[in-house]
Amino acid sequence: MGKITEIFRYFGPEYMEKYPNMPQQHRKVINAIIHCRSGEYGAAFYQCEGCGKRHRVDRSCGNRHCPQCQYHKTRGWLETQLKKALCVQHSMLTFTMPSKIRAFCRANQKAAYGAMFKASSGSIKALVKDPKFIGTDLPGFTGVLHTWGRQLPYHPHIHYIIPAGGLSNDRKKWIAARNSFYLPVRALSKLYKAKFKAEMAKLGLMDKIDPSVWTVDWIVNYQAVGSSEASLKYLAPYVFRVAISDNRILAVNGRTVTFCYRKTGSRRIRKISLDVLVFISRFLQHVLPAGFMKVRHYGFMNANCAITIEKIRRMIMTCFRDLSLILSDKVMESISVIPQEQFCSSCGGRLIYLFSVIPGRPG
Repeated sequence: MGKITEIFRYFGPEYMEKYPNMPQQHRKVINAIIHCRSGEYGAAFYQCEGCGKRHRVDRSCGNRHCPQCQYHKTRGWLETQLKKALCVQHSMLTFTMPSKIRAFCRANQKAAYGAMFKASSGSIKALVKDPKFIGTDLPGFTGVLHTWGRQLPYHPHIHYIIPAGGLSNDRKKWIAARNSFYLPVRALSKLYKAKFKAEMAKLGLMDKIDPSVWTVDWIVNYQAVGSSEASLKYLAPYVFRVAISDNRILAVNGRTVTFCYRKTGSRRIRKISLDVLVFISRFLQHVLPAGFMKVRHYGFMNANCAITIEKIRRMIMTCFRDLSLILSDKVMESISVIPQEQFCSSCGGRLIYLFSVIPGRPG
């Protein structure tokens, strides 16, 4: 049992009793973490192909905010995305929200998060059309919403991984980015703010936002992340990561939780200690609205795009006409993630799945 699960099992009931009017989604997350791999959701049974011993593995809750359930999802997502990998350089753009508007976002999560995606993706699509940068109306990129900082404060932002280029208007050629920085962040910031403001006006929420928000700079950060494989492996942990992982929990002493973090730009490890109920509260403020899609694919990265990744790869090879690039593309197609297997704790043999027993269903 992980440390975070242990915290929720011991103190989750107390938290629910103290805050009976909490959002229903928070209550669901607490119950899911408490009962994850406890037998409440049933069990899967395996048999070792070596010694024949049978093993029972309690089923997980599957909740996307549960720290025990994210590892396998991350591996599966990475394997799927690597099949769509492109042999070009990639950038990461991060769209943040000013501190003055974060309280509004927290109180209006579904509207705010949806507007963040719409405004940020729209800003990218608008600027890539400019021939000074790329000159394409069909870029491709993937966005992931995060809502936390390193000390678990509420800090909503979206990371985008973007291949450095796009398709020509006739969809027959690859157009490489003309700048190493992909797009100018100052122009993106201004456009992002304007589009978000327009979306709030459309939703009739302007009166709930401090007017001074529109007078401050909105920050967009740029980072070069290299090849497609490197960028996807960088992004994958962000996709299914919860607000804090077990390996950052240093100690749980009585009612105090101590965890480590690093400040941005620093390698020095720092510590912070919180009352256990404050820790749970900080964790729960990052629970997303039910059904909200935190990962979104745009342009030619979208599954509904009529142009296949194989065709785009051929366009890239034609564009660069570089043997080393062609060879690296062939290697890229063979990259995969080794499936995670179960092994016998007695002899180390591979476990063969037999059957599952799920509550409410016949065994």
